[in-house]
Amino acid sequence: MYDASDPRAALAGTPKTQPAATEFAGAEIARFYEEPPQESGPEGRTWYVRGQNFLIAYTRAAPGAVLSRAVQPDEYVVLLQDSGTSVIIEAGGQREEVPGYSLAVVPPGASSVTVPKGGEVVRIFSTQSKDLAARCVNASSYATPHPNLPSYAPWPAPRGGYRIRAYSLDVAPAPGRFGRIFRCSTLMVNIIDPYEGPRDVRKLSPHHHDDFEQGSLALGGAFVHHLRWPWTVDMTQWREDLAAHCAAPSVCVIPPPSIHTSRGVDTGVNQLIDIFAPPRMDFSEKPGWVLNADDYPMPGQG
Repeated sequence: MYDASDPRAALAGTPKTQPAATEFAGAEIARFYEEPPQESGPEGRTWYVRGQNFLIAYTRAAPGAVLSRAVQPDEYVVLLQDSGTSVIIEAGGQREEVPGYSLAVVPPGASSVTVPKGGEVVRIFSTQSKDLAARCVNASSYATPHPNLPSYAPWPAPRGGYRIRAYSLDVAPAPGRFGRIFRCSTLMVNIIDPYEGPRDVRKLSPHHHDDFEQGSLALGGAFVHHLRWPWTVDMTQWREDLAAHCAAPSVCVIPPPSIHTSRGVDTGVNQLIDIFAPPRMDFSEKPGWVLNADDYPMPGQG
C-alpha cells in the first residue's frame, strides 16, 4: 500500500514464487552506535551484520586503513556516503581513486580498499563470503536458513567483464523514479533520497515482500521501522507488532512476508539505504530506475 505520490505505487505485481507462508522469522536489528564492533585494530573499527543472502560491513576506518580481501568469491559494493571520505580501490591489476559520495562495485578475487584520510566506509557482500558471514553479530540467527526465501542465485556477469566500476551518488531526483538504484551481479542498493525532518505520517508505505529480505541501513538521522506479521491458523507462529527505533548508523533486516514501513523521525537529515540480494526484478523492470542498468544485464538478457 503506497501513497499515490510514491513511485512504487506504479509497480506491477509480481507472481509469487514461494508457497503461502506458514512460519515466520523475526527482524534482525543492529545498532552500531550502542554495540561493540566485531573487529577493532589499527585499521579502525568494523561492525558486521547479515541477512540470509547479504551482509553489511560498516567501518570507521583509521587514516591509511587498508580493507583487503585475499580470496573474494563474487562482486561486492563499496558505499561512500560521506563526500569527505575517498578511497583507492585495487583489484585485478586495476587501480581506481574513488571520491566520496560514490558507490563502487569491486570484482571477485583479491582486492583492497585504502582509506587515505580515514572515515566511514560501508562494504556490502553476499553471504557467499563465508568468512565474513561468520563474523556477523547475528551469525547464529542464520544457523538454520530463514523461511520464505528461495535459494540464492546471482544475476548475470557484467557486460565487458568484471572490473572496478565507480558511480557518483550526485544524481538529481527524477519524477517517477524511486531513489538512486544501482545493481551488480550479487546485490541491489537503493540510496533513497534523503529528506529533512520527520516523515509525514499520513503518507507512509506499508507493504510486504513475498520472497526476499530487505536490509535497511540508516546512515543519517533516525528511523522507526514498523513491522507486522500475518496471522495463520497456527497461533504459535504469531508475532507481536514491532516498532524499532534505530538511529544512525544501524541496520534493520526485514523478513518476508512481514508488512513494513519505515519513517524518519529526526529533525535533521534522514538517510536510509535499502539492500537486496540478489537484485529485485520489479525495480529492474522499471525503465530508468537502475542507474547502471547498461553495465549489468538482467537474467535472460545478453
